[in-house]
Amino acid sequence: MPRMLDVSDEVRSEIGDDEADRLLGGAHAPDSYECTSCRTPGDAFQEPTSTVLFVGEETAVLAFAHARCIPSQVVPVSEEQLAGAVRSISQAQGDPAFGPDAAAHPQPSVPAPAPAPTPNAGRPGAPGQAAILGITCGLVLHGDAGHASLVVEPTGPVGRPGNTTGEDEFLDLLQDAGFQPVLDLDKTPDQLPGWSVLVAMGKLHAILQPAAAGGSTGWWQAHQPLQVTDAWRFAANQLGEVTMYAVPAGTVGRQPREDLLRQALERAVALGQVVAASLPLAGT
Repeated sequence: MPRMLDVSDEVRSEIGDDEADRLLGGAHAPDSYECTSCRTPGDAFQEPTSTVLFVGEETAVLAFAHARCIPSQVVPVSEEQLAGAVRSISQAQGDPAFGPDAAAHPQPSVPAPAPAPTPNAGRPGAPGQAAILGITCGLVLHGDAGHASLVVEPTGPVGRPGNTTGEDEFLDLLQDAGFQPVLDLDKTPDQLPGWSVLVAMGKLHAILQPAAAGGSTGWWQAHQPLQVTDAWRFAANQLGEVTMYAVPAGTVGRQPREDLLRQALERAVALGQVVAASLPLAGT
């Protein structure tokens, strides 16, 4: 029985056609694996599986994930960040490291699809579950103008690849990518080059970040496209951008109204727990 394995064009360009064909033919591809996104077991014979290539300056490590969790893609990381991931992934899945020829020289990137594999990540009382990124859509006033906004809040601590301490580095990762601390909620943050928000047919599909080989790749993707309000879409189309706020787990929570969302953000700003950027709108 063939494996249900997906090797994206982006991954193929990094590892080469011969290695990609060998993977699809069964070489170097495990029968079972630990999903690099949700950290639960996967079976390449029973469910669609994505190849995820973590690329450092001189080393690249191939990992596997449920296709429902994350698409096949290249995730640029620093060599230091990759060192811990090499050990953990190699122990679980063999040794899928490639040599220097497979590595790119990536732009700064946030490996948010792979939260810290720490036993403390996830919802309280659910040890072993990885953090999931929650997205809240709403209009947030910048002065008198309502801006289409996304509030991104994980369900648990998010760390760099290889971090097993449970330390939450979510905001640090985003600041490394260019997001800035928010000091005043009324001020529109600067636009972040290379990032964008994909909206199609009135639904939110993804937040995109720069890809290592050029173009864009998914930083966050909806399992099912999220419906947005007409007012949110109108504001996004009018300004051509969306404000993305990010907060640590347990900071804002789910708010049923936009005034309550703003109040929660204001409290988080006062604590220095919000980073943000304006992201161009892709789609309508």
